[in-house]
Amino acid sequence: MGSLLGLLFHSLGGFASGSFYIPYRKIEVWSWESAWIVGGVFSWILVPFVAAYLTIPDFMQIIQQANSSTLFWTYAFGVLWGIGGLTFGLAMRYLGMSLGMSIALSLCSIFGALVPPIYREFSGMEGITFSQIASSTGGRLVLLGILVCIFGIYLCGKAGMMKENELSDEQKKESIKEFNLVKGLIVATISGLLSACFNFGIEAGKLMANEAIVKGCDPLFQNNVIFIVVLWGGFTTNFIWCMYLNYSNKSFGDYLNTNSPLRRNYTFAAVAGTTWFLQFFFYGMGESKLGNGASSWILHMATIILTSNFWGLYFKEWKGVSKQTLRTVMAGIVVILVSVIIVGIGNSL
Repeated sequence: MGSLLGLLFHSLGGFASGSFYIPYRKIEVWSWESAWIVGGVFSWILVPFVAAYLTIPDFMQIIQQANSSTLFWTYAFGVLWGIGGLTFGLAMRYLGMSLGMSIALSLCSIFGALVPPIYREFSGMEGITFSQIASSTGGRLVLLGILVCIFGIYLCGKAGMMKENELSDEQKKESIKEFNLVKGLIVATISGLLSACFNFGIEAGKLMANEAIVKGCDPLFQNNVIFIVVLWGGFTTNFIWCMYLNYSNKSFGDYLNTNSPLRRNYTFAAVAGTTWFLQFFFYGMGESKLGNGASSWILHMATIILTSNFWGLYFKEWKGVSKQTLRTVMAGIVVILVSVIIVGIGNSL
């Protein structure tokens, strides 16, 4: 039952993550950086604080009493993850939801799922090691699921390259106004590598989660206290960059620009930010059922990719491509779905 609940929670988190960028598409007049940081105030500061307040007794006291090493590494991984999150938004901007997420999350899924157990293998840190995963039947199924997922992501990426070769610049920009393959590939690669640091931040902050349980927190919500510190790091990175862009692009006036639909823009940014945080709210719930191992991370990544490709089809990001290209991206989605089933079975054994 715990595995089924874990699968459900990770699916809800993946759906939230794969959908969060949609409200940003509704924001008008504002520059990208203005919309991104307003949404970020909700996703990295306000909503995580409310979630922790509602679910963890004395959560600020837990943070204040944590040792300096725990706070430093949790925050530091948050800063690095923040760069990944920032470039993730840029990947959506230049490549669209379908191709951008597929490329970024391919690297993110690999590093986020495998680096923590490999690190534990050599550091002696408590938790599931890579050799333990590889030595059990369920663990080997999880690793097989990861390989299958990587193949599915490869198919989605291949479909994106086929699209690039088939459509004219005008056709590409009908659905993705700032389509730029080179810029998109660069930022998606950086995003994929650094976004995995969120998983490392959860590892670094485990002592705070344990203390939350001691204080009476439902284990289902234990990671909410970790998210506070990790997301402080992420907000730091994104705030500095967005303020720099506001300065260089002379877009500070966006926030009070009466020529823009201010109420509408703030509302959609708030919805986007809140939806974004829900991915990790549900990830924390799923992780409490499955553990912060390869299975949790790959399930989270796979459901994001499934959702983002669905929205990519819905918003006609593949309009005008050949039937072969469309079949390729659909095959990638099906393979990823199969990988989720394999990982779920492996984790239940």
